Amino acid sequence: MFGKRGNDGFSKKPAAPVPAAPPAATSAAAGSATAVAPRSGPEVLSDPVREGATAPRQQMTPPPLQPAAGGAQSRRRQTTRDEGYYDTKMQVFSALIDTIDLSQLAKLDTESAREEIRDIVNDIIAIKNLAMPIAEQEDLLDDICNDVLGYGPLEPLLARDDIADIMVNGAGQTFIEVSGKTIASDIRFRDNAQLLSICQRIVSQVGRRVDESSPICDARLPDGSRVNVIAPPLAIDGPALTIRKFKKDKLTLEQLVKFGAITPEGAALLQIIGRVRCNIVISGGTGSGKTTLLNCLTGYIEQDERVITCEDTAELQLQQPHVVRLETRPPNIEGEGEITMRDLIKNCLRMRPERIIVGEVRGPEVFDLLQAMNTGHDGSMGTIHANTPRECLSRMESMIAMGGFTLPAKTVREIIASSVDVVIQAQRLRDGSRRITAITEVCGMEGDVIITQDLVRYKIEGEDANGKLIGRHVSTGIGKPRFWDRARYYNEEKRLAATLDAMEVEKQ
Repeated sequence: MFGKRGNDGFSKKPAAPVPAAPPAATSAAAGSATAVAPRSGPEVLSDPVREGATAPRQQMTPPPLQPAAGGAQSRRRQTTRDEGYYDTKMQVFSALIDTIDLSQLAKLDTESAREEIRDIVNDIIAIKNLAMPIAEQEDLLDDICNDVLGYGPLEPLLARDDIADIMVNGAGQTFIEVSGKTIASDIRFRDNAQLLSICQRIVSQVGRRVDESSPICDARLPDGSRVNVIAPPLAIDGPALTIRKFKKDKLTLEQLVKFGAITPEGAALLQIIGRVRCNIVISGGTGSGKTTLLNCLTGYIEQDERVITCEDTAELQLQQPHVVRLETRPPNIEGEGEITMRDLIKNCLRMRPERIIVGEVRGPEVFDLLQAMNTGHDGSMGTIHANTPRECLSRMESMIAMGGFTLPAKTVREIIASSVDVVIQAQRLRDGSRRITAITEVCGMEGDVIITQDLVRYKIEGEDANGKLIGRHVSTGIGKPRFWDRARYYNEEKRLAATLDAMEVEKQ
């Protein structure tokens, strides 16, 4: 339909089957691709064309990788591919680029375009008389469709729901995190040019760029997964791409209970804390599950509340109907036009928010968030990198000082103590599991010191024969938390009392 075909198949190909083109002929075919690739087409279609058109034959075949240890879990057939597979793919891809009309293909939806590409590729295989097993031919069809329409070799990894992180270290090395452990993957790219093109395709969808003049970029995928790219010359061995994937099915507190991250009583306590509009800070290290936990807690915000989120890259997945999502903006190539987190928080105070949620607090914007918590925006939330609840409060104090505020230390601590109600500590343990290790409330000041008390702690008791840590959540015996009066105001005091009693029973 959209291929440049004559009555005998392809206008640029002979009607009779011909033997497979040698590598030199393949490169020549690729060199003519730019003549048929319209520059007005969408970015997602034009990049693979330029790769196929300009990449030399020798650069498109990086050294083979060893098969991934976790390949058996893939939903897609994972096979150890030899150089012959990539030679064939190169020939077919070059012929496809020389044949297809991208201006017409761009008018189709994704599924129709994929079917059209598959039809043309099948014709190319028949005309070139390429002998391929059926399974390998299906893999070839999928790979080429992904190269033209999707994210290339990343597509099978993005389709898997058991992967938490994808780490690409140049064209020939890809690692994935499964069940808290990092393993090698057999996914590879033709060369660094293809990898950089896919990175550019990802970041261009959110209006950002990555190249030699702007080699570091944060972006997101359509599902909210976080993306970081660092390109040459900063990345010596080729572009480094890191994707923090989100599960397709959003996690809930009930599922966290099932996974052992928190007990049912602890989950009920978190529900109450969210419902009674306590100001919450979620603390934890990288990959400890802070954003996941924040998503879970936002599920207990009332449907009629106006919520405004501020993030560096929009990842939160709130289910409420009245949500306004704000995102920072990096400076342009001239170094102008930057919109910082502080700018967003200051502006959202003028947007009549009932709750303000900051995806990640990492600088002087913590002062503006604390001010918002103190000015009628109860129930605001944020995450911060820290290893303990006490360290979390200390980091807030340090970040305020980093912002150039010349306030006495006692005044800063008073602001923190009067603004933050609860600190929830998340941690990724050495066996790869993620646990909520503490639920701590801020009780106020005593002299120059912020007073806190733990409601729940996670106690590690050992490990099993498989190296999995064994532990349990224990109550500290606090019978009446500081937010008791707030719970009574929202008619949650009976439920809170029952939850604390149940935690005491569980402790015994």
